[in-house]
Amino acid sequence: MSEHLLSLFAVTAPGLEALCAAELQELGISAAVEPGGVAWEGTPEQLYAANLRLRTASRVLLRIGEFRARTFFELERHAGRVPWERFVGAGLPVRLRVTSRKSKLYHQGAIAERLAAAVEKQTGAPAEVGAGKGSEAEDEGADAQLFVVRFLYDRCTVSADASGALLHQRGYRQAVAKAPLRETLAAAMLLGSGWRAQAPLLDPMCGSGTLAIEGALLARRIAPGLANPARAPRHFAFQEWPEFDAALWQRVVERAAGEILPVAAVPIHASDRDAGAIEAARNNAERAGVLSDLDLSVRALSAIEPPSGPGWLVTNPPYGLRVGEHAPLRNLYASLGKVARQKLPGWTAALLSADRRLEGQTRIPFTEVLSTRNGGIPVRLVVGQVR
Repeated sequence: MSEHLLSLFAVTAPGLEALCAAELQELGISAAVEPGGVAWEGTPEQLYAANLRLRTASRVLLRIGEFRARTFFELERHAGRVPWERFVGAGLPVRLRVTSRKSKLYHQGAIAERLAAAVEKQTGAPAEVGAGKGSEAEDEGADAQLFVVRFLYDRCTVSADASGALLHQRGYRQAVAKAPLRETLAAAMLLGSGWRAQAPLLDPMCGSGTLAIEGALLARRIAPGLANPARAPRHFAFQEWPEFDAALWQRVVERAAGEILPVAAVPIHASDRDAGAIEAARNNAERAGVLSDLDLSVRALSAIEPPSGPGWLVTNPPYGLRVGEHAPLRNLYASLGKVARQKLPGWTAALLSADRRLEGQTRIPFTEVLSTRNGGIPVRLVVGQVR
C-alpha cells in the first residue's frame, strides 16, 4: 500500500464518537467527529494502528471510491473504475452492504446487483448481494471482504472494511453471563467516567467481567488487538489485501507490545453474587492474560470490600425492562446508593442507566456523560460523586 494519505473512518456506536476521537488524538491523529464515527486523512501505518489500538471503535473503513450517479448507467460506469481488486485477498468472497437515502437510485438491492457485477468482473471473487440488511450487530466482515456502499443525495461513497471481525471481538470473551456488555461499550464507560488507571476500580455487579478486564487492559496499556496471554495480534481484514505491508504491520505490533506494563498499577476489584458469573469472568480474564491483575470474588452487593482510598465504581446494573422487574430493581438501586455512601465516600460512581427513576433511587447526584444503545436499548452513561 502506497504512503499517500488515505481517507479513513472509524465506525462507532452512536454517542461514542468523541471518545474515539480522543483515542486517536492520543495516537497523534487529529480526526473530525461525524455522526456514527470519526474521519481523518492518514497513512497505512495509522490504518494498522487504529485497528490494533482503538478501544471504542467497531470497525475501520478505508474510502476507495466516491462519485455521483443518478442512473444505473452512471453507476455501472463508475463502479467499473473502483479499484476493488486492491482490497480482495485470494480466495476470499466479497460482501456488499448498501444503503441509499434521498437519492434517485433508491432500490438498494438493484444497486448492489450492479456493484456485485463490477466486483466479480474485476476480481473473479463471488460477491454476496446485500441490501442494507446488515448492521454493526451482524459480523459481516468476519469471513469475507466487506465493502460498505452509501448513497446520499445521489453521491455514492465506497469503503473497504479494514477490520474483518468487529473490533469489540478481542477474542477473550467466550464465557458470558446474562446480558453481556460489549467490550467497546465497556471501554467507553471507563473512558467516559474519567478513569485512567489513576485510582482503584470496582465493579460490584461484574457479570462475566468485561468492565474489569477492559480496565486491566487499559491500566496495563495493552492494545485491544493484543488481548491474549501471548500478546499476539488478532487477524484483521487488511492483512488479506494484496498490498498489505507485513514489515510495517510488524513494526506497529512491536511498538504497541513495547508499551505494555508488566502489572496494573492500581487495584481492580470485580464481584458478583452469582458464582457462575465469577467463573466466567475468571475464564475470560485468563484468556485476556490479565487474571493476575484482578481481584474477583463471589459476594453480595452489601458485602463489597473496596480497596482503601478514593476510586471509581463503574458498573452496568440490570435495567428492569420486563414486566414485574421494576419494583425489585428499585431496591437494588437504592442498595447500590446506600452501600456507596457507607463504604465509598469520595469515590466517583458511573453506571449505565436505562431508567432515570431507577437511577434516582441511588440518591447519587449523577450527570449524563453520553447516550448510546446497549443491545438495542437506549442507555445513558451517568457519572457522579458519592457523598
